[in-house]
Amino acid sequence: MSGTNGGGSITVTLDGTNKSTRLPLIPGSIGPQVADIRKLYDSVGVFTYDPGYGNTASCESKITYIDGDAGILLHRGYPIEQLAEHSNFLEVAYLLLNGDLPTPKQKAEFEMGVLRHNMVHEQLRSFYNGFRRDAHPMAVICGVVGALSAFYHDSLDINNADHRRIAAFRLIAKVPTIAAWAYKYSIGQPFMYPRNNLGYAENFLYMMGAVPPEEYKLNPVLARAMDRILILHADHEQNASTSTVRLAGSTGANPFACIAAGIASLWGPAHGGANEAVLKMLGEIGHVSNIKSFIEKVKDKNSNVRLMGFGHRVYKNYDPRAKIMAQTCHEVLEDLGIKDDPLLDLAMELEKIALDDEYFVSRKLYPNVDFYSGIILKAMGFPTSMFTVLFAVARTVGWISQWKEQVEDPSQRIGRPRQIYTGAVQRNFVPLAQRG
Repeated sequence: MSGTNGGGSITVTLDGTNKSTRLPLIPGSIGPQVADIRKLYDSVGVFTYDPGYGNTASCESKITYIDGDAGILLHRGYPIEQLAEHSNFLEVAYLLLNGDLPTPKQKAEFEMGVLRHNMVHEQLRSFYNGFRRDAHPMAVICGVVGALSAFYHDSLDINNADHRRIAAFRLIAKVPTIAAWAYKYSIGQPFMYPRNNLGYAENFLYMMGAVPPEEYKLNPVLARAMDRILILHADHEQNASTSTVRLAGSTGANPFACIAAGIASLWGPAHGGANEAVLKMLGEIGHVSNIKSFIEKVKDKNSNVRLMGFGHRVYKNYDPRAKIMAQTCHEVLEDLGIKDDPLLDLAMELEKIALDDEYFVSRKLYPNVDFYSGIILKAMGFPTSMFTVLFAVARTVGWISQWKEQVEDPSQRIGRPRQIYTGAVQRNFVPLAQRG
């Protein structure tokens, strides 16, 4: 197949045939043009093969833009660095959902809308008793979030704008409560109900850490760190879990079911479990003196040893979120009085060696957001089983924003990827007695 630039379109010709067609080029507001292949099969009888969809746009979106080569991440046009420095999570949530930063009145109304929905139906408490105490929290929240559709029937009409708005409020507000209760259940402590005099990140820390007999003291540095972590994970374009939400949403499934599908996808160690894998890797290295031998194993193609927390499927430059997370990491450790943390020392030395090593530099294996987030969460007292849960709490707003955008896009159809069939050709059935 060959192509030549046709000025607003591209000509595609099948080698060895007289078949050709012109495919329109669709420009984005930023980034490369995209060839519209929707009529390719009808025109020349072939379709494209793209495992993992790395070169295929499945939708048109106005929410998040990533330039992996330049290390740029924009939400509705705003750089992630500016949002992390000057905004808070609920303001970013409003931006993702609605397209613009809120006015003071809109911000107050949005925050009140979230506060009104942060409680969960009391009967949901009984769901937790059906799980084993040692169940993974991701299994618990996947089940409980999916069950929300059994309790909130009044917001399941996806074609109703008010229903979509209420469902968005409910998911953004209730997922932190559901997640915190999953943790409390796992350690046998009483569930703590949300408090409306606390901010979003503060409320989550309160529900995670408070116990009825004692007064809970919020740490503003940790609350700000948590808010920043939520912002940095709020949305990241068409990743695996977001694509899962959109694919489920394309069937007309209700939003609670779609977000539960996203949570299930996020659970995979190649996606949401990366920061947990970083801590595991550092534990296996054990000491700074072992880094050199570890690096040699990473370089050995036959060792199956991977350098976790470096490199990214999209970013071929420094992950812009990693710079912010590194700063937050130092702030948290300083506030907690952790000056000589062996884990951090090991991480910093590993980063320095990897960034100076030609093997990693030539492959652009820069630290990503997971490299630092695991260290921060460990310092704050979160068990590793809750790391991916934190990711789900943050990403819920991105998922529901992407779902809402898809439902409101009249050009969207039910997802139905093609395949290359490589199995047996047609065969005739042989009765069981004749099979030797």
